[in-house]
Amino acid sequence: MLSLFRHKSQKPPPPPTQSATEGYLPIESAHSLLAAEHRRQLLDRIWQYTALSHAQFIQLYLNPIHRYAEQVQQLPASETHHHAYLGGMLDHGLELVACSLKLRQSYLLPTGAAPEDQAAQTDAWSAGIAYGALLHDIGKIAVDLLVERQDGRVWHPWQGSLDQPYRFRYIKGRDYHLHGAAAGLLYTQILDRPILDWLSGFPPLWASLLYVLAGQYERAGVLGELVMQADRVSTAQNIGGNPSKALQAPIHSLQHHLISGLRHLVQHELKLNQPGAAGWLTQDALWLVSKTVTDKLRAYLLSQAIEGIPSSNLAVFDELQSHGLVESTPEGKAIWTALVAQGSWEQTFTFLRLQPALIWGSEDRPETFSGTVSVAVDDHPTDAPASPAAPETVSAGSRQSPSQPDPMTMENADYLGTLLDMFELEESEVSNVSSAGTLEISNPSSDNPGQTFLNWVKEGILSHKLIINDSKAKIHTVSGTVFLVTPGLFQRYVQEFPGIAKRVDQEIEEWRWVQKQFENLKVHRKRDNGLNIWACQVQGPRKRTTLKGYVIEEPKLFFELTPPDNPFLKIDDIASTGH
Repeated sequence: MLSLFRHKSQKPPPPPTQSATEGYLPIESAHSLLAAEHRRQLLDRIWQYTALSHAQFIQLYLNPIHRYAEQVQQLPASETHHHAYLGGMLDHGLELVACSLKLRQSYLLPTGAAPEDQAAQTDAWSAGIAYGALLHDIGKIAVDLLVERQDGRVWHPWQGSLDQPYRFRYIKGRDYHLHGAAAGLLYTQILDRPILDWLSGFPPLWASLLYVLAGQYERAGVLGELVMQADRVSTAQNIGGNPSKALQAPIHSLQHHLISGLRHLVQHELKLNQPGAAGWLTQDALWLVSKTVTDKLRAYLLSQAIEGIPSSNLAVFDELQSHGLVESTPEGKAIWTALVAQGSWEQTFTFLRLQPALIWGSEDRPETFSGTVSVAVDDHPTDAPASPAAPETVSAGSRQSPSQPDPMTMENADYLGTLLDMFELEESEVSNVSSAGTLEISNPSSDNPGQTFLNWVKEGILSHKLIINDSKAKIHTVSGTVFLVTPGLFQRYVQEFPGIAKRVDQEIEEWRWVQKQFENLKVHRKRDNGLNIWACQVQGPRKRTTLKGYVIEEPKLFFELTPPDNPFLKIDDIASTGH
């Protein structure tokens, strides 16, 4: 299969060493850039996952990675989000390759092919997935950054690798979606002709890779899904492992999710401009009832399998305000109090106030409210009469660029250990979707709320909205049973279905009520002393902890095909019950 790569790869000589004047970064060879210990460990891990000979690994993986390193040098992966430090682009690329190859081990590809065909194409699919992961963000260096050589000339990456010390800055007002389309300018500099010739001989793989490199993940099938999963792991670890960097400025991806969620709710779910509505549109503002909309926003984002959404409304208000998605009161608060009046009807609400252009771009807007929205006295009253809205254009405000972060101090952070722990706990990504398709979740107001909760868990597993056996998962397979973590899983459920509060005794927390309904089903195994909750010991490569939860003896309640047990978990006293 790999006969195309038997010839000796011709590598260009490393660029000559040039002294960099103050404010410029020196050019480094790929060997120098990849010599850092954490990068060497990542390369070792990538080699382990490929199971190739040393010569084949050099030709298929190390040579492209060297060309990638020479191209991205010490450029960051983002301005203020993940890997926003010198060398961040290189780190992010290596992390994605390692993680995507780990996830790939749970898949037989191409899907539906005969076993002998899957075996024959193993190396090609692994390589294609790795290339998609490595290159998915490379367009950023072409369209997000302005890179200047030491002699004052602008450098464009399609000109070849940098040949002089350089400095860079982010382009203000840039299009945050453009880098996905810009990868096509560069990936032929990383993947040489023999590799492209080889991959093009596998049409389904070739199509999926080209779609990923064009930013069209929705068309890229399993390959696109693996790259996105790896991206989430690398990004989450970096943000969590480097909180000082994450707090330097608003996080673009969360901003994107919040905007998308608000647009979906306003355009498709919320009633406007009538008694009982959740929002009112005036000439200069969209007024959204704060609690109702925030509860629905959180529920919608969770239903889309988006993690990292704050669990409290106050925290969501802070996020919306910090991203500039809602307008602040004169006192700098996110919440406005206003009186809505129309004819003889009037009512006071607490609101989030947004610019209408944030929700409706070129789309037609609804008619504006025929009544008035008056800010309460304590909030500096202003009447917002509803007259026909004039065409409105809003230019995106440019974010203030922070000073360039210092390079990450790898010696002071258990960076690689945390990241690789996350890789090791990704075994759960085996697809368990049955031929019958996904389940329908009945309304939480059903007559059997415990069974509704169980249906939600099963549907979440099948659709991958609920992850299993991951370092942050609330569901694990252990000793032939299913372990449901409490209170985390029940808290996630009530966040996704905030309307359930209407049925709950106010003296008890919502999640505790759901947990009681689940216990009433009696599908869990009790301990010898009659208690419901078990302890589960978690022993990872670098840390140890304890989880509390319920043991379900029948995995078929949730799985058509039960995944392997999580090797890092052990239920206390399991031997005394015969398991």
